[in-house]
Amino acid sequence: MAKPKAPRRTLESYTVKHINKTVRAGDCVLMRPSEPSKPSYVARIERIEADSRGTNVKVHVRWYYRPEESIGGRRQFHGSKEVFLSDHFDVQSADTIEGKCTVHSFKGYTKLDAVGNDDFFCRFEYNSATGAFNPDRVAVYCKCEMPYNPDDLMVQCEGCSDWFHPACIDMTVEEAKRLDHFFCESCSAEDQNKLPTSHSARHSDTKVDTKRRRR
Repeated sequence: MAKPKAPRRTLESYTVKHINKTVRAGDCVLMRPSEPSKPSYVARIERIEADSRGTNVKVHVRWYYRPEESIGGRRQFHGSKEVFLSDHFDVQSADTIEGKCTVHSFKGYTKLDAVGNDDFFCRFEYNSATGAFNPDRVAVYCKCEMPYNPDDLMVQCEGCSDWFHPACIDMTVEEAKRLDHFFCESCSAEDQNKLPTSHSARHSDTKVDTKRRRR
């Protein structure tokens, strides 16, 4: 007759000794990858369990996928710190936790004054079986009609309020950073009396808004 499994109990928290960090359900963590050459896996702890003696601690996790781990692969608009909240659940030894991290909302991430090594952001949920995303559409910008990549600098037109990549408006990043005013080609054509466009910017106390990489 098979020996019955020892009952397991749920823990409110657990201190991972080798990193001296306490984790709880809801925390995001970095977990040891299957191959040393790969980056740490990112996961959200759903539940922590231990055996009756408080040993053999396991964490129930929900994995975040990096863009390159998805069926469609990494795209131009994916940020370097972007992850997708997947429908892939798993159980892992708590000893495979390498550290704690923070997965921000997309809006929260873009407002960070500085991005640390343990900061990530998520704007999509991901179905690991079908490759589908939720939401399946997001706002697009610029002539290229691409979603916003927070790693890339963009400039905002003072007329239509759309955002543009410097390269898409025949400008270098350095030129974009020096802009005082910017009106896109369409807005400039509609009203020639508006301020000059990108290539003849003038001095002002108000600089043109930019979306730029935060370090």
